[in-house]
Amino acid sequence: MRAYLPDYELRAPRSLTDALALLAREPGGWRAFAGGTDLMVLLEAGLLTHRKFLSIWHLPELKGIEVANDHVTLGALTTYTEVQRDETMRREFPLLGAAARETGGIAIQNRGTLGGNIVNASPAADSPPALLVYDAELELVSTRGTRLLPYREFHTGYKQMNMQSDELLTRIRLPRTTGDLKTYYRKVGTRKAQAISKVCFAAGARMNDGRIADVRLALGSVAPTVVRCTQTEELLRNQTIDEATTKAAREMLMTEITPIDDMRSTADYRLNVAANLLADFLRQLKHT
Repeated sequence: MRAYLPDYELRAPRSLTDALALLAREPGGWRAFAGGTDLMVLLEAGLLTHRKFLSIWHLPELKGIEVANDHVTLGALTTYTEVQRDETMRREFPLLGAAARETGGIAIQNRGTLGGNIVNASPAADSPPALLVYDAELELVSTRGTRLLPYREFHTGYKQMNMQSDELLTRIRLPRTTGDLKTYYRKVGTRKAQAISKVCFAAGARMNDGRIADVRLALGSVAPTVVRCTQTEELLRNQTIDEATTKAAREMLMTEITPIDDMRSTADYRLNVAANLLADFLRQLKHT
């Protein structure tokens, strides 16, 4: 059954200050949205239970990509299309560009935002694994002030976030320390395009004299939140890439993820696909 539009209330504040003031007056009463690509699906299906929404799509304070000496700052309203078009993003953060290309079709890429992808808090989202690899930080703002939070500390459980009801995600910061990583991104879905991932795998590494000097592994659709597989990373550091190392890494990875059976796939399938993607990443890394 479709939703009945008069049941909902929508406001579109003209500035970030106005938006934050409204959130502060009624904590939990208003829910912000930007591109609305996920919200519209729920609305059409009659599953949108919250009734009061705040459109932040036109707020100029949440737009733009800024390049500084030590980091790049992405406004929360940065779209997937803008990520793909930006020269610095293509050169220094290719995993985000790969994720953006895999997110829906062109219409979704033009409308969907990085900030929305983050606060929607789906463990199957395409960009969060890349953000984990890049050690992203989030800027959260309310009338009480601003706080900077490592992205790895943001998701606390399924659809649960380290974010107060009166806060907005305004910016995503990426340190410019990863441009030399050898990167790998794979999204496995039912079809090539416009599919929710069964497994999403993002990785980056540096080699030094034939050994893995640094490695970052992040996965989606394999746990209640996107996950950074730090134990597997630790196992791989300072190792040469051979059959024994790959076998041990596969086994460790499968202990760090907790996929489930659902309508898209089975837990066993996800475990094996994740391990196979890790092996493929290491194989490619060895020959770079």
